[in-house]
Amino acid sequence: MSKANQDQYFSEYIRSRVRTIPDWPIDGVQFRDITPLLHNPATFRRLVDCFVHRYYEHDIDVIACIDARGFIIGGALAYELSTSLVPIRKRGKLPFDTVSEAYELEYGTAEVEIHKDAITSGQKILLLDDLIATGGTMLAASNLITRLGGVIEEAAAIIDLPDLGGSEKLRSSGHKVFSICDFEGE
Repeated sequence: MSKANQDQYFSEYIRSRVRTIPDWPIDGVQFRDITPLLHNPATFRRLVDCFVHRYYEHDIDVIACIDARGFIIGGALAYELSTSLVPIRKRGKLPFDTVSEAYELEYGTAEVEIHKDAITSGQKILLLDDLIATGGTMLAASNLITRLGGVIEEAAAIIDLPDLGGSEKLRSSGHKVFSICDFEGE
């Protein structure tokens, strides 16, 4: 099987196991639930392997994963790639000195933060989350990383929702973007 065919197979495999919950948390939203990917050990292994195979030969120093579902994949991937793991958390969740970044939500604002000593200048970073929607969280996280001197090699997620424009915003900001699968619509 060619690499392109293999990538397509895994994309469809993962996509077919994401559960869609209509009208949650509000009417009109199609929530893409990754918990079925985690329930089945073989599916979880394939999910992690998709990222491992993509990044195995990349020179990555740190997996920076976003609160909270990004931690699940980030931990497994950091272990497999022998890199460090840096959590990017919601405001008020980290116990040491932090830097924070605010971003816009559909109905307000939020903040993410990172420990000031989590990344050193010049380190190569893979930014990881479960899903790219509007891109606000990932853009805020990328700003934190670059403020600390990190170099983002790529922004990655299990799922991209391209109709919400987040992956395009990330690309417009100069980031390479990767997702295993995508879902049209919200």
